[in-house]
Amino acid sequence: MQSETQTETCPMQAEPQKEHQWLQQMCGEWTSEATCSGGPGQPDMVMKGTESVRPLGLLWIICKGKGEMPGGGEANMRLTLGYDPAKKMFVGSWIGSMMTHMWTYEGQLDVSGKVLTLDTTGPNMMEPGKTERYRETIEMKSADHRTFSSSMMGPDGKWATFMTAQYRRVK
Repeated sequence: MQSETQTETCPMQAEPQKEHQWLQQMCGEWTSEATCSGGPGQPDMVMKGTESVRPLGLLWIICKGKGEMPGGGEANMRLTLGYDPAKKMFVGSWIGSMMTHMWTYEGQLDVSGKVLTLDTTGPNMMEPGKTERYRETIEMKSADHRTFSSSMMGPDGKWATFMTAQYRRVK
């Protein structure tokens, strides 16, 4: 029997990969301004918010966001992101105080190493009761500027972007 004072490498101790290191660049404090489609014949909506991104060890990040809701009120959100070497994919989840659906993600970095594309399935915003495919992208424009956009697969099989947010690092 091994004593508690002896140290041994745990078989579950994962070594950070370059993909985990990519996620760490998002850590810090951010402000955001999101533009969301108001729908057919409606003006776009602009919402402001803040986000605090913290590491969970060297393998995960947890984003804690707060922002305005269309029509007033405040929303709180949590995004987790990591990388699963066995799947060779980024993985994550998103929850928000305004809905009961938990979004789960799988995705890849593009060849430039600047754009993370995450695929998911969720409620169709236009047709309650139906689900749809969604694609979200995080693009690192610079160390202090990133974008986040959400697109939904249309009936024609094309992606339609309905929200884009600009994030600026404050520290």
